[in-house]
Formats: sequence, C-alpha cells, structure tokens
Amino acid sequence: MKMYGVEIEIIDINDNFPRFRDEEVKVKVNENAATGTRLVLPFARDADVSVNSLQSYQLSRNMHFSLEEKSGADGQKYPELVLERPLDREKVAVHDLFLTALDGGDPVLSSTMHIRVMVLDANDNAPLFTRSEYRVSVPENIPVGTRLLTLTATDPDEGINGELTYSFRNEEDKISETFKLDSNLGEISTLQSLDYEESRFYLMEVVAQDGGALLASAKVLITVQDVNDNAPEVILTSLASSISEDCPPGTIIALFSVHDGDSGENGEILCSIPRNLPFKLEKSVDNYYHLLTTKGLDREEISDYNITVTVIDRGNPPLSTESHISLTVADINDNPPIFPHTSYSTYILENNPRGISILSVTAHDPDSGNNAKVTYSLAEDTLQGMPLSSYVSINSNTGILYALVSFDYEQVKDLQLWVMASDSGDPPLRSNVSLSLFVLDQNDNAPEILYPSIPTDGSTGVELAPRSAEPGYLVTKVVAVDRDSGQNAWLSYRLLKASEPGLFAVGLHTGEVRTARALLDRDALKQSLVVAVQDHGQPPLSATVTLTVAVADSIPDVLADLGSLEPPADPDASGLTLYLVVAVAAVSCVFLAFVIVLLALRLRRWHASRLLQASGGGLVGVPASRFVGVDGVRAFLQTYSHEVSLTADSRKSHVIFPQPNYADTLISQESCGKSEPLLIQEDSGFCKEEDSLVQQAPPNTDWRFSQAQRPGTSGSQNGDETGTWPNNQFDTEMLQAMILASASEAADGSSTLGGGAGTMGLSARYGPQFTLQHVPDYRQNVYIPGSNATLTSAAGKRDGKAPAGGNGNKKKSGKKEKK
Repeated sequence: MKMYGVEIEIIDINDNFPRFRDEEVKVKVNENAATGTRLVLPFARDADVSVNSLQSYQLSRNMHFSLEEKSGADGQKYPELVLERPLDREKVAVHDLFLTALDGGDPVLSSTMHIRVMVLDANDNAPLFTRSEYRVSVPENIPVGTRLLTLTATDPDEGINGELTYSFRNEEDKISETFKLDSNLGEISTLQSLDYEESRFYLMEVVAQDGGALLASAKVLITVQDVNDNAPEVILTSLASSISEDCPPGTIIALFSVHDGDSGENGEILCSIPRNLPFKLEKSVDNYYHLLTTKGLDREEISDYNITVTVIDRGNPPLSTESHISLTVADINDNPPIFPHTSYSTYILENNPRGISILSVTAHDPDSGNNAKVTYSLAEDTLQGMPLSSYVSINSNTGILYALVSFDYEQVKDLQLWVMASDSGDPPLRSNVSLSLFVLDQNDNAPEILYPSIPTDGSTGVELAPRSAEPGYLVTKVVAVDRDSGQNAWLSYRLLKASEPGLFAVGLHTGEVRTARALLDRDALKQSLVVAVQDHGQPPLSATVTLTVAVADSIPDVLADLGSLEPPADPDASGLTLYLVVAVAAVSCVFLAFVIVLLALRLRRWHASRLLQASGGGLVGVPASRFVGVDGVRAFLQTYSHEVSLTADSRKSHVIFPQPNYADTLISQESCGKSEPLLIQEDSGFCKEEDSLVQQAPPNTDWRFSQAQRPGTSGSQNGDETGTWPNNQFDTEMLQAMILASASEAADGSSTLGGGAGTMGLSARYGPQFTLQHVPDYRQNVYIPGSNATLTSAAGKRDGKAPAGGNGNKKKSGKKEKK
C-alpha cells in the first residue's frame, strides 16, 4: 500500500441569500440630531464568498435619511443611516424604512429588513467606553459560568439619559449560546465549556446605550488557549482478520491512521506495539501507519495474536489510547499425525471372542480443522498366505484395533502390523507406527500320548517284565507331548490305577514305568496299569493310557504260563476286577431300565422284542483252550476270527465267520461253539453247515508283518539270551496270536494280551522300538522336568542297553472282537 495526499478546492456557488439577523429593527434618534448624524444599522451576512457574497445595500425612498456604506478591516460592509434633514417629532414620530441587502451572484439574491426610526426627545450626550477594544485569553478547560471580563462605559447625562444598558450587537447564534452579557453590569461569562478544537477565538461587539437612545460600541476578542484534553485516536482503515501461517515476512496486516485534536506538542503523537511480537509498525503518508510481519508465523505455536497499538501524545501530562487488533493465524497442512510412541506391543489370549477390541492407538495432529482430522488404516501384508485384514481390523476414526478371528497360539504366536495415520489435508500427510501383537497361550490342549498309542479296537499293548527283574527295572516309558507352551506344557506322570498296587512306579517327570519291588511267583502274569499324564495349566488337563505288562522270564515261559493260567476263583483276588463287576452290574441295571421304557413306548414291536428276549440267552462258555504246535495256533485263530453284530432296532442280527486264514485248517462244529456268549436273534444262524464252513482259502495277507515290524532283540539279530524268536515269519505270527489268545482266555475270557494297533508289542527288550518319525515335532513346546530324554530318540535305554532297532510300531493282533 502507498498513500498520497490530495487537496480538494471547493468552488463556491451563489446558494445563500444575504440574511439579516432580525426582520425588523428599531432605531431611536433624537429630534435635535444635527444633519449628518449617522445611525448604525445591523449588517447582513452572506455565507457565500467572493462575488457571491454581500455586495451592496439599498434603502427605500424617504425625505430625511440616506444610506451610506462603510467597509471594515475584515472586509465586511456596514450600513449607516445619515440624517439629511432635521427631524420634527411633532410632525413624524416614526419613520418606516426598508433596507435591502444585495449579493453579486447571478441571479442576484437579496433580503430586506424593516427599520423603524423612533424620534425621541433631545439627549445631547452619548455613552463612551473606556476602551474601544477589549481582549482576554482563557484556557479551554475553564468551568462553566466563569466571569471572563467586565466592560465599562460612561454617559455624562443624568437621569434616564445617563442610565446605560449593555447588549451584544450583531452577535452570532454561537456567541449567544456560549457567552452571557450582564446588561446592567457589563460582565461577560461562559454559558458552556469552551473547546479550542472547535473555535480558537471569539470576536463580538458590545453596545452601551443610554436612556436617550444614544449608544457606544466596543470590540471584544476572547482567545481560547489549548490544553491537552484530547487523547489520540486510532482509525483502522484496512484490517486482515486472518492470515496464513506460511505468509512471507513483510506481509501487511493492517492500515490505520492516528489523530489528536490538540495542537502543538499536545497534538504530536508517538505510535508503538509490544516488542515481543513478530510484527512492526511502518509510517506511511502523514499520520498513516502499516502493521506488517517481521518473520514467519507458526499456528501450532501461536494461533491467535491480540496486538495492542499504543498511541501517546507529547502533552503534559501526556494522554494515550490503546487499540486492540485481533489476528488469527490460518492453518496449513504442514504437520503429519504423530504417534506418542515409536512402537506398540500388546498381548491377547488365544481363543479370544471374535470382534474383541485389542488396543487403541491415537495419533495427534497439531494442525486444525480437516488438517487435523486423522484416519487410521493397516498396511497391507500377509500372514500364512492370508492378508492381515482377515485377522485384525482397525476403526478408521477411533484407532481401536479389533480381532476378526479367534487366535490359536499353536498356529499364530505373534503378528507384526504397521498402523498408518493420515490427515485430511490437501495434500494429506501420513505417518506410521509398528505394532507387535503377541498371542498368549492358554491351556486348551490336553496332553497327547505318543507312546503307547491308543488302539482303535479297544485292545491294549503288552509290555514284558521278566520275573527276575530287580526293583527299578525299566519296563516301558510313557511318552506324551502337549501342544501348549510354557507351564501349560509341563507334564507330570502318575500311576492312576494298578492291578497289583505297589508293584510298579511311574517317574513323575520322565514317564518311565519301573518295578517298585522284586517280582514274586504269586504275582499275576497279566498286570494292568493306568497311567495319567497331566499338565500344569490352570485348570490342568490330563490324559490316561492303559498298559498291560506280561510277567515272565522268557518267551517260552510266557507261553507256558499262559497255558497253565487259570481264572481266579476268588472274586476278591483283585480289587480292580471287583470294581469292574460292580460297574458292569450298574450299567446292566441302567440298560435294563432303558429297555423296559423302550418296550413300553414301542408297542408295535412287542412281538419282535419278545423274540429277542426269547433268543437272548448267553452262548456256551468256552473253556480255556490249550494249543500245541502250529495246527493249534491255526485252529485258535479260526476260532476267534468272527464278528458278532447285534442292534436293538433291527429285526435281524448276524454273525459273520470270515474265511479261514489257512487252507489246510478246517473249522469243526465244536469250534463253532467255543465263541464267547452272544445274543442271537431267532432268524440268525449261529453255525452253518459243515460243508459251507470246511473250505480252504488262500492265506490272509493282513496277518503278515513287514520286515520293519517283525519282533526282534535290542540288536539286529532275532534272538536274546532269555529266548529265541523263530526266524520264520509264519511261526512268529502264530506265536504272537497264541500269546494273546491264551492270556485272554486264562485271565477273564474276554480281554486279550495281543498288542493293538500302535502298541509297542510284547516288550521293549524283545520287540521293535517306538520311533517318532511319523509324529509332529513338539520339542519346542515341551519341557519335562527331571528328564534328560529327548523326543527324537526311539525309546529310553533300558537296563543299560541301547534301544532296539525297530522301524515302527508293532502291527496289531489279528484277533478282532466286537461285543
């Protein structure tokens, strides 16, 4: 901005009439006034100037008076009546005259005043002022009513002709409003306060007139002295209420002017602003100032400025004025969102509910408006081939992170995310922060028993313990893992149930099953152990496995013992058997009650139910068989190779006799009756004709063992110091089947000693060892206190000997039975 001073001259036009103060004036003249006596008349005023102002006067025609004009020092023309002929009051007491004032405009403007000349009696002395001009100087701040001066005039006449009255002559309205003249005393006082800035002096004329109508006039000049009674003023011409924070230094914010009504030093002004602001004042034309910036602004530091402009004059005492300029710094998008932390980490328990909030992240943007509106998003990434957006999501407005899936610690242990914050500026600014989400493990996985594996046909594996075993002899080892981690994967082993309490002990942390005492002759050949594996989670989870231990010094002894083993006559010989009998009885009672209710509800099938009850007798008990040689083993296998199926809802049940395993073995009618007790419906055939059963068939390949599954010693040879295993595959299969069948018949007639699928076989010393090549590796999650065994070895050392070199689990026995 730049200021230029402009001076404008206003050219006058004739738009004002000459004006007399009064439309009618009375003039008194003594009748003895001499010819040539002058009577002063009121003069007219014209607001115009130059030729348009008052130029002349005209007096109406009369016989006694003429008009004469005088020009004053100020250029004003004063009319006077001049007595041309003596007056005679007795003839004419009042003379009416008309005085016309004319200006020089085109057209000429005029005004007329009526003059009444009153002829009085003779008064030959006129009043006289002591001075022709009075001057007085007063300060503008004098109180109202203060006496300024007193005028004094004298008249030597006596009586009414000597009594004087004072009055203003030709005074303006402003003078009569400002000053008061005492008509008797001649004192001039103020009617209102004076203002130097409004009028610096007052000029007036005071007339003293006696009772004889003679008068005298005097000039009065009142000068007003200036005092510092006006404070400076600030007038804003242009103002920017808002300015961008990226404006360059020198940007003009405001333009204003200062003014002081006083004069001299009282009117000299100094203008200033506080020094600690990034602004300065620069003087322009006359009393105009610029307010401009001196450096760059930062809205994030100071968003609003309240600038105080102080204006002070040089009077005594000085007066000052303050003007406040409010300035708002407009924001630009110059700050990205800022996270309070460089990285975040949080934890979440696995198996969490879907949609649960995980963490809330907040970024702050120091800008304002849309520039500070932050939205949140996740950087695109993948985990296990799936996008991260399928695992977690973030609320774009609040920054709350939600879980979209239920995490599984065993699959996902941690997630690495990048949270991005973006403002809504133009262009938008962004920032990001790393977020580590750790999944905490819960005890949601029960221990998994790897060895011995649980068979699918209900049978149990068989372990061999020689009768000569000393206390502490390693019979077998239970191997288990837990998919959890930490304390949830710490496993402990304990013996839950044993057919012979106190005979075996299980290592708390190793899972090794060892003999607790020496074996005695009275100890049963078959020992059943229930081992429980429990983790240390909260709440703890556990799993159980049932082990069957065969007690014998050697394999031939096992065969002999199995052949001579008799079922126990005393029902109290084994506490476990008693418990089983009680449990079976309870289940039978419940089942019987259920059948009765079912029969009552299903009346349509009462005949079928009656047939089922009539034919539901038990099969003939089969005494313990003695098998000698290969032929006996074959007959035994044929005897136990059958399947019985019975359903309550079906009208027909069936007994299936598969084909013989060997071509030279026949099934007799007697072997048909050696099956375990069964429930047969009347339309089912229990024994078929002999010619339909006595037939040959090729050997069943399901009974053949692979080379890796053949039982062997701890070394590579098929032998041991306690007994020799036959090298012939057929003989091995017969021996294994005979052991299982004989032990089952001798013990309880129902359970078997045959190794089920996935078991260790007969013994850790005489059979192939367990390997973990087909088992997932959980070593990173498992810690077994007190054990130095690793899960990569096939089995622990027993009795100081290396584990056998078997390549897998023993194949399960060919005996299959359903009841």
